[in-house]
Amino acid sequence: MKKLIKKLIPKSVLNLYHLSLVWLGSFLYNHPSKKLTIIGITGTGGKSTTVHLATQVLEKAFPGQIASLSSIRFKAGKEEWPNMLKMTMPGRMKIQKFLKKAVKNHCKYAVLEVTSEGIKQNRHRFIEFNGAVFTNLSKEHIEAHKGFENYKKAKGELFKALNESKKQNKFAIINIDDPNAQYFLNIFKGKTYTYAVKNKQANITPEKINIETPLPGEFNKYNSLAAAAIGISQGIGTKEIIEALKEVREVPGRMELAIGYPFKVFVDYAHTPDSLEKVYTTIKESDLNNNNSKLICVLGSCGGGRDKWKRPEMGKIASDNCNKIILTNEDPYDENPEKIIQEVKKGIQNPETEIIIDRRKAINKALSLAKTGDVVAITGKGSEPWMCVAGNKKIPWDDRKIAKEEYKKIKEK
Repeated sequence: MKKLIKKLIPKSVLNLYHLSLVWLGSFLYNHPSKKLTIIGITGTGGKSTTVHLATQVLEKAFPGQIASLSSIRFKAGKEEWPNMLKMTMPGRMKIQKFLKKAVKNHCKYAVLEVTSEGIKQNRHRFIEFNGAVFTNLSKEHIEAHKGFENYKKAKGELFKALNESKKQNKFAIINIDDPNAQYFLNIFKGKTYTYAVKNKQANITPEKINIETPLPGEFNKYNSLAAAAIGISQGIGTKEIIEALKEVREVPGRMELAIGYPFKVFVDYAHTPDSLEKVYTTIKESDLNNNNSKLICVLGSCGGGRDKWKRPEMGKIASDNCNKIILTNEDPYDENPEKIIQEVKKGIQNPETEIIIDRRKAINKALSLAKTGDVVAITGKGSEPWMCVAGNKKIPWDDRKIAKEEYKKIKEK
């Protein structure tokens, strides 16, 4: 019924509805963004991790004065709690309410993960941004935005909002290794910091700031550099930035090591072809100890009509990288889980593929196949607390917890 109503209401009316709620929230909570230094982070991959790392860097310099909002958690000064909404950018005035709490808790900064879907619903409006960060861009939400160019333009709206902000000392931070960087560089006309791993022309590179981080993968070099750039933009010294990033042990649900011995089990949020390939590449380069070690992959894809194009692509990436693939349920919403899995399977050439719809049983199977030195990669949900199924139902879920529970069962047999 909800979907039908949305289809019947003109898009302009829906946009006005969302805009009016955001304005009302800002008004009711006394325009809290005016009292904070607000930094928005957008891009396809790395947003949540960059928010997490940037929070650590700022917290090192301004203890107890940092608020942040991401798909992982909410933090307002000394208070923090997990994001249980299954939504990165909350709607219906929740962001403004959160910012009000940050002000009440004596915060100086608020670091926000900004999504294209949130922008589409005007959730970034009536927030006075001080800074905007672009991480990278690859195909995602293509169907919802009706094409990649529209998706890119949606991301660009954050930088337009930065232009319109009445704040002083505004800045942008842009990854110039990304082929779409110039688009974002062209939007914002103020102070801009660039970062890159490959492009030596960037202001911030691994050669210019020698970041040491235990976080694996090249993608985390980018996330760390973005966080470092945020610190530099706020006058924090490089020594303090390096120390803060060195202290980060892991980011919840992002290449998180759920089991370390006798084989490794990583849980990661990777839910796009680009992010999935990065996870597999990182594991193969860092964690497969010898030629006999195997990569066993638990893979699904989101339902609800979301980005159906990516399903066979993710299957192909798994086929190219994994020794054994267990296809399973992820978040089917109202779609048939078996149909989703069959669409993923279209891209798979690997004969070592098994379908187990029940995600818990699929994880158990992957763990039971693993030998010493092998790696199990469970992707798609990361630290998400729910599985969304038919009839608007949410089942409590945590891949990390379930992996540990199932491994315990296997050991006790």
